Amino acid sequence: MRAVCVFCGSSPGFRPVYAEAAARTGRLLAEQGLAMVFGGSKVGLMGAAADAALAAGGEVFGVLPRALARKELEHTGLTRLEIVETMHQRKARMAELSDAFIALPGGAGTLEEVFEIWTWGQLAIHAKPAAFLNVEGYYDPLRRFLDHSVEEGFVREAHRDMLVFGEDPVQLLEHLAGYVAPAQEKWLERFQL
Repeated sequence: MRAVCVFCGSSPGFRPVYAEAAARTGRLLAEQGLAMVFGGSKVGLMGAAADAALAAGGEVFGVLPRALARKELEHTGLTRLEIVETMHQRKARMAELSDAFIALPGGAGTLEEVFEIWTWGQLAIHAKPAAFLNVEGYYDPLRRFLDHSVEEGFVREAHRDMLVFGEDPVQLLEHLAGYVAPAQEKWLERFQL
């Protein structure tokens, strides 16, 4: 594992604990010699994680759509900032640059990014791990929903287990480093394509 993508909010949230967790994660990546890949913005948890990684001597790569760069949201102090045309290109490039993914607290964009990565893993498009840093129980309702999805037959247990939830970024990184993708692909064997 050489680079970890951090998905997180462009907002800091209402409680300081979120920004503290983002900064701790950025620092930890740098201390472990892992490059941080993220959405390229200077605001919210994104900026907090990037600033902490840079301050600890880490490499930080950002990928930002041109429309957001025009709004002066780009982080200008990064190791490298790539400007792309669309959000789709942003996600594809972040996935290409990364060996693993951690979702910190965030909103719709954060969920959409990590769920797309998870879906690609289920389809065996890649074998990269994904985890949620569950700061102060932020992702507890999501974890319950995923369990419900398994109970209702929409998600396989092996696929739900691809997503790891943890409160400690050190333990999450250890898990990500030892990840082995499940052999079971999505529901495709039910259908004759």
